[in-house]
Amino acid sequence: MSHLYRLILFLVFAQSVYAQTTTVTGKVTDALTKETLPFVTVKVAGSPNHKAVPTDDDGNYSITFQGNFTKLLFTYVGYKNQEVTIEAGKTQKLDVKLDFDSAILGEVVIKGKNKHYRNRNNPAVELIRNVIDHKNKNRLEGQEFAEYEEYEKVSLSLSNLSESFKERKIFKDYQFLFEKNERKKDTYLLPAYMKERVSQVYYRKSPKKLKRNVLAEKHVEYDKKFISDQSINEYTSRLYENIDIYDNNISFLTNMFLSPIANSAPTFYKYFITDTVKTHTPWLVELSFIPRSKTDLLFRGTLYVTLDGNYAIEKAKLGLDKEINLNFMRDMEANLSFKPDENGRYYLENSDLSIEFSLTENGGGFMGKRMVNYKDYKTGVQHNDSYYSGPEEVLTYLKPNQTLKTTDWQELRHRPLAASEANIYRNVDTLQTIRSFRRYMDIGTMLIAGYKVAGPVEIGPLNTFYSFNPVEGFRLRFGGRTTPDFSTRFYSETYAAYGFKDQRWKYYLSGTYALNNKSVYNFPQHYIKGSFQRDTKIPGESLQFVQEDNVLLSFKRGDNFRWLYNDTYSFEYMHELQNHFSYNIKLSKWQQIPAGVLKYQSLNQYNEPENHEDLNTTEITLALRYAPKEQFMQGKLYRSPLYNKYPVFNLTYTAGMKGFLDGEFNYHNVSAGVFKRFYLSQLGYADVNAEGSYIFGKGIPFPLLSIHRANQTYAYQLNAYNLMNFLEFVSDRYAAVNVQYYMNGFLFNKVPLLNKLKWREVFSFKGLWGDLSDGNNPAYNKNVMIFQEQNGVPITYTLKNGPYMEGSVGIANIFKLFRVDLIRRFNYLDHPDAPKWGVRARFKLDF
Repeated sequence: MSHLYRLILFLVFAQSVYAQTTTVTGKVTDALTKETLPFVTVKVAGSPNHKAVPTDDDGNYSITFQGNFTKLLFTYVGYKNQEVTIEAGKTQKLDVKLDFDSAILGEVVIKGKNKHYRNRNNPAVELIRNVIDHKNKNRLEGQEFAEYEEYEKVSLSLSNLSESFKERKIFKDYQFLFEKNERKKDTYLLPAYMKERVSQVYYRKSPKKLKRNVLAEKHVEYDKKFISDQSINEYTSRLYENIDIYDNNISFLTNMFLSPIANSAPTFYKYFITDTVKTHTPWLVELSFIPRSKTDLLFRGTLYVTLDGNYAIEKAKLGLDKEINLNFMRDMEANLSFKPDENGRYYLENSDLSIEFSLTENGGGFMGKRMVNYKDYKTGVQHNDSYYSGPEEVLTYLKPNQTLKTTDWQELRHRPLAASEANIYRNVDTLQTIRSFRRYMDIGTMLIAGYKVAGPVEIGPLNTFYSFNPVEGFRLRFGGRTTPDFSTRFYSETYAAYGFKDQRWKYYLSGTYALNNKSVYNFPQHYIKGSFQRDTKIPGESLQFVQEDNVLLSFKRGDNFRWLYNDTYSFEYMHELQNHFSYNIKLSKWQQIPAGVLKYQSLNQYNEPENHEDLNTTEITLALRYAPKEQFMQGKLYRSPLYNKYPVFNLTYTAGMKGFLDGEFNYHNVSAGVFKRFYLSQLGYADVNAEGSYIFGKGIPFPLLSIHRANQTYAYQLNAYNLMNFLEFVSDRYAAVNVQYYMNGFLFNKVPLLNKLKWREVFSFKGLWGDLSDGNNPAYNKNVMIFQEQNGVPITYTLKNGPYMEGSVGIANIFKLFRVDLIRRFNYLDHPDAPKWGVRARFKLDF
């Protein structure tokens, strides 16, 4: 009995010892230089079952395990292995110093000592420079001809949803949609969108052309009253672009990130040889990299480099630091794998990108995944010119989602669908038949787009229902427009407004007919449109993306009593091409009637002012626009551009026709502009807009000249002069430049404490050079309308005394939503009510 008792005690004791939990934390440094060592492998000595952990960027580690193990093993390529003793069952702190061992580095062919991190004589940097030197050889652009089949799958889901969230009453009818999150236990995903596409791609180096024949496409379709399929496709394509690691700059989340194998990468990254893989042919070097500054727009991760003389990337894992200055991103992971062709050159075989967005650290979020597979890769096969001619992308199928049978899709997919994806097409179709879901979508559309869906029409926009100004006083407006439920080809919009001060009705009516059997919203647009508008307007004001009677624009600084009553009839023809070239022909008749204190006057033979009751003009306009590879979000009212590296060109010709439809003047106006975003790698990006105009003609009144865009609201307007007064400058020829430089926090990120706010620097400069010919200047030609005056003092001027200039410094990304600028006006400060300084704010939602 005593032996049995001892045996039981021994087993209980052994079990208690084995169940002990040990936690060890500490820092690993170089024994000689005292510099911290990242990516050191820390594992339990003598136990194959416990998972090893790496040290972080600052050399810190934390390992927890169970059992009576008393030793930890520290291993790091280039240093001697070190085994240290610990106490089992306790939480303890242990700092370790590793000794350098150059003999190990000989195994990866590259020799050298690195006692202190620096680029010179650093074997990891020498290796990455070899990769950089050979990258043109190992990328698509290094081939004369190439072709391959591409399969792309993009999926979007609500993520990190808890059990309690799933069981809420409002989701009672939607339980079939939720899927278990395999990456994070006890949470759910709610699949919401998926797109699949199969393409045959042909590449030619000279002249350079990439031609994509889309063979099949399938995607989830939502009711067009709520969500534009085109907008989802464009936005996901912009966010989840191809990651070409061989490019110096990688477009990611609407920003440019420096590639870890860019020509200048060793200046911004640190590299560490962390392993050699001899079980692979050819041998691989595991090369880990981290940003020198954690908050810069840089990746971190691991490259696997071939040691066969090609120095090609065989595999790459990319991630982002938690401290990086990006909004709403909770997690990101990209995995790229490459495969050699028959000539030993590596091409991309698989690309998996996963990004999770969230407003909070631990709450629900939004998960997006993009998977691309490539097969049947061939090089050196030359085809005739017809294979490469035409637009870059050609849809060879006729109808979306009806290209192939389900069985054919199973054969086309390079990888089968996951269980959570297999039912998404059917589930979303079912979801849209549920009344409560449609009600939620209706409310969401109203809050975001500003329109209330009411069957075949929409009522809105809500932000123009109430506004005020000095001429109309309190103004109410009610309007609406048709939806595709009314007609997919005919679109109509109308509103009526009433000013309680001037006691006048204003109204608008338009009708648009699509000529390409598509909704007028969809790209490429092709329609005819007729409209009539009777409403008020500030002379020279031209707003983008907002209505002029938006309630937020009712608040203005300074004098604001010069307005117009306008009657405008117009008829136009619009045609967009697949290559994003468009032309618009428009005929318009415009009657202007001065309102408020605005007066249209000219001097009679006695040099006395005579009033003109109105001004009538008839114009025909040809507008050309070319925006190569343009991407945008198609909203309910307008397109919101998703800017990329390609320029946007505009050219417009307008002719005034005297004697036609009551037109009173002959003139010709030629204007041109170009917009370009310049990416400056780690230093952010700059948006540069240059434009100019020349008006040919004599005796043209100032309301028909270029009244330069002024802004007297407290909102910062990108395309207006924010410290210029309304009607302050008039020209018949001008050139202008507008530079908006976003530094993306490059400076703020390096300031302790300030970097926690994730603010971003922004700078701007606007310059306007102009002139007015004597024939259109009332100072030299008494037959044209005189400029505006206030109490006998001129308030309208020419730019003969030099350019108008203003600049600003600002802080962007305040609360992730706002930009605030301090603006300085540099000249013409002697003009009445000309502000020298001003503070303006702008809503700016960005990653």
